[in-house]
Amino acid sequence: MPSDSRGLRPRKQPRQVRAELTRERILDAAAHVFAEYGYAAGTTNRIAERARVSIGSLYQYYPNKDAILVELLTRHLDAGMAGMSLDQDVDQPLPEPIEAVMRRHVRSAIENHRDDPQLLRVMIEQGPRAPELLERVARNELRYIAYTRRLLRNHPDVRVGDVDVAARLVVSTVEMVVHRTMAGPGPIDTARFEDELVSMLTRYLTGGPVAATDN
Repeated sequence: MPSDSRGLRPRKQPRQVRAELTRERILDAAAHVFAEYGYAAGTTNRIAERARVSIGSLYQYYPNKDAILVELLTRHLDAGMAGMSLDQDVDQPLPEPIEAVMRRHVRSAIENHRDDPQLLRVMIEQGPRAPELLERVARNELRYIAYTRRLLRNHPDVRVGDVDVAARLVVSTVEMVVHRTMAGPGPIDTARFEDELVSMLTRYLTGGPVAATDN
C-alpha cells in the first residue's frame, strides 16, 4: 500500500449533481467489486466496468483504487460516529437504564457493519494506512471515549472502580468485537450476538469493582 497520502485523495470534488451521481456510482461499484473479487483482483478496470463509466472518467475522480477504498473507509467511519448519537447530553443522569444505553451503542455498531461482511474484511485487513485516515480513527476514538466517560460517571446504574479505564474498555470492546465478529467467517445470528454483547457490558458496568485480595 502506498504511504504517500497525496495518492489517496480524490482528484476532484463534484460540484454538480451529475458529477456527484457519477462519483456515487463509482463508490457503489467499488464496494461490490472489492467484496466480490477481493482487493488485489478488484482493479480499477473492473470498477469502471461495474459503474458503467470509462476508465478515464474514473481517474478524473480517483487516482487509484487505494483512494477509492480510503473514501469507502472514511464514509464507514463517519456513518459509525453519526449512529452513536454522541451529541446527546450525558452530563446529567440519563433516565434510561445502562442496559438500554449499551444496547443502543452495540446495535448502532452492528448496523454499521451489517451490509457486506466481505467488504468489511477487505477494509479492515487491506485498507491503506493513510495518515489522515489514521488521524480520523484516533480522533473519533478519543471523542467516543470522552463521551462514554461522561456517561458512565453520571449514570446511577454504573458501579466500576475506575471510570476512565471502564470507558476505554467499553469503547474498545464494542469496536473490536463487533468488527471482528461481523467480518468473521460464516453467518451469525445478529440478534443473539447483540443480546450477549449487551449482557456482557451491562454485567461489567453494574457488578461493582472486585475487592482487592492479598497474595
